[in-house]
Amino acid sequence: MLKARIITALFLLAGLSYALFGLPDSGWMVFVAVVIGLAGWEWGRLAVFPPAACIAFGMLTAACYAGLVLLGGESVRLGLYILSAAFWIVLAPIFLARRPGMGNPLRAAALGWLVLLPAALAMVQLRSAGPWVLMAVMAPVWVADIGAYFVGRAFGRRKLAPSISPGKSWEGAYGGAVGVLIYGFTVAFATGHLAGASFAGMLLLTLALLVFAAVSVEGDLFESLLKRQAGIKDSSNLLPGHGGVLDRIDSLTSTLPLAGLVLSVLPL
Repeated sequence: MLKARIITALFLLAGLSYALFGLPDSGWMVFVAVVIGLAGWEWGRLAVFPPAACIAFGMLTAACYAGLVLLGGESVRLGLYILSAAFWIVLAPIFLARRPGMGNPLRAAALGWLVLLPAALAMVQLRSAGPWVLMAVMAPVWVADIGAYFVGRAFGRRKLAPSISPGKSWEGAYGGAVGVLIYGFTVAFATGHLAGASFAGMLLLTLALLVFAAVSVEGDLFESLLKRQAGIKDSSNLLPGHGGVLDRIDSLTSTLPLAGLVLSVLPL
């Protein structure tokens, strides 16, 4: 299992690096369509759709994404970002607390598109601002995961959400948040954004990074809850040792739209 996990991780890193830095804009859009289509298929599995309906939902999700990219416009994208932010900041904590399930197929489909489509649009928008911009937004998610893993293993005592994800602890979450703060302030300093920053500006950056870290955890917990409700361990077996596409992008579905919203309001 460890060998398969390492090999898959290397292939994923190589594939993402090539797509991110080597593909033209049109190629990147196609790459995102494939990723979001596969994630849509897996979402159908979490919603316990019949196999044919899972495939259809994945294809329809990719088609909706393509339509939004080609025809949606900036106002539509901004509206989806706002809906996504409202969901992750306001509704997702309620969902995690009450655990109502996805309900009927229409509700499950709408919820899936609310989770997946804004993230896909953000992948295109952030990459259009520059490959390093998108990489800089994805990196703190990985930093949070790594920090939470090692701090949780070393000091984890209090379970964060034992009935959803027994391996996560409050101490791990704090470790991930500290990692995000260190990363965020390092990047801000290196890019000159801290030069002459006021106390209020520093406080705002701290708050933004903590919200980012918290929403990252929410994305992970939300998918873990859906998997438990569906009675499956992984969203699929597409990635040996890593589960499925959704298992790899769960935290990105919650954080990328927030970054896209910030970039739309405060462009670089």
